[in-house]
Amino acid sequence: MISGFFKAIFLSLAFLRALIFNLLFIALVVVIIYSLWSTEEVFLEDDTILKLSITGDVVEQPTQRDPFGGYGGRLLGVQGEPRETVLQDVLDGISQAENDPKISAILLDLKNMGRIGLNQMESIGQALSDFKRSNKPVISAGDYFSQNQYYLASHADSLFLNPMGGIDLHGFGLYRFYFKEALEKLRVDFQVFQVGSYKSALEPITRNSMSAEDRSQTRAWLSALWENYTTDVAEQRSLKPEDIDNYINSIPFNLEKVGGDTAKLALSHGLVDELKTRQEVRAYLSQYAGSAGDNDLNLVSLNAYLSQPSLSISEENEDQVGLIIAQGTIVTGESRPGTIGADTISALLRRAGENDRIKAVVLRVDSGGGSAFASELIRQEILALKEKGKPLLVSMGSFAASGGYWIAADADEIWASPNTLTGSIGIFMALPTFDTVLKQSGIHRDGVGTTNLAAGIDLSKPLSEELRKAIELNLQNGYDRFISLVAEGRDMERGEVEALAQGKVYAGEKAKEIGLVD
Repeated sequence: MISGFFKAIFLSLAFLRALIFNLLFIALVVVIIYSLWSTEEVFLEDDTILKLSITGDVVEQPTQRDPFGGYGGRLLGVQGEPRETVLQDVLDGISQAENDPKISAILLDLKNMGRIGLNQMESIGQALSDFKRSNKPVISAGDYFSQNQYYLASHADSLFLNPMGGIDLHGFGLYRFYFKEALEKLRVDFQVFQVGSYKSALEPITRNSMSAEDRSQTRAWLSALWENYTTDVAEQRSLKPEDIDNYINSIPFNLEKVGGDTAKLALSHGLVDELKTRQEVRAYLSQYAGSAGDNDLNLVSLNAYLSQPSLSISEENEDQVGLIIAQGTIVTGESRPGTIGADTISALLRRAGENDRIKAVVLRVDSGGGSAFASELIRQEILALKEKGKPLLVSMGSFAASGGYWIAADADEIWASPNTLTGSIGIFMALPTFDTVLKQSGIHRDGVGTTNLAAGIDLSKPLSEELRKAIELNLQNGYDRFISLVAEGRDMERGEVEALAQGKVYAGEKAKEIGLVD
């Protein structure tokens, strides 16, 4: 009886402990979910400044995140993913603020901005220029500006730099490591297959330096992008493009004239309007912003501003344009963060085709390429969409090259910015073989098979001539297909396409000139 009594007590305690643990776990999950997805309604006061914080990398679409990557993850000690800002969010916020009577100014907060494409900066800069038509100022203040940060900051009506700060302008360059000699020392042999003399992606493993062809094409598109950068910044700051080049190329002489003071250097060259401490900037902002209590200024963040009910999008409109984002490396299967999955994009294109409310589709492509097969799967779905009578327009991001152009070629129209890099019409493949290093180590491999290709692609031995020839023929076939689909899609002669192909990369203006974009 006594043992049964204690057994019942122990079972009750075990049940109670399990119940409490489960309740605590459920409560923690609820807190995490609420922290991640709850939004607080924002009510703006008059004379509010929109603090346009561009944080992390600027992306075309948000990265798919682990649910524990945000606040809930920090509660559990899990490291969150890098923060990022969606380009369209920035453009939407600026556009809405232009006609919002409660917004008195925009304050650019660029200190935590990560990677951003020049074409993305151009889009934001244009939006800021449009905003200034409302006679509301754009203000930028910082302790230090990188080259990308300064491009956006230059669009401000008032640009302030900390007296201990500086501006880092250095121009555009492309420098790679080349591994041919190292691979030879390691006895690793690469079997290289390539169609297109300007397709330079494999040069780091086949050369010890940049080829003349790659040097020529790279200099051309880098110069085009730098010219766009300096022209845009000079226009905003009432300078000449050569003033910016002089600031960079004569930096020792220029610094010597101001006693090595980088802030005074920027001021003397007209890159900023005034040197102000953080406290002085705050005092300056007070003329545009009311007080939120305790001497705080009325500032609203971009995320909070976009969360207002007035910015919600209605889906009741019968006639709509579908927007599909294709950002990253092109792969077969489903899309994952940083990739364009052929199955995912194809499914979205089919849904757009079947939706009677969607009258046209914009496909935003931001990709340096990837799998030719995956690219072709997406292109086939584009053709099926067009057969339904729905126009498709490709809008190119920072890159739409190689497989990215394969996807775009059959669009009714292709739009690019002057700073988009596109083209790279070519195909390549590289396979490492380790037969030399294995022999040197005394390791040998042997066997028999029923056909010449029974061993398949065996990286422990040189490629057979039959396999090498098969790969070469297959790549040439892929290149011929690429040329043909571009010629058909762009209504060009095959010879015209072959002349501008060979893996050459073009900046947007040149691509428009030669007919690759509209």
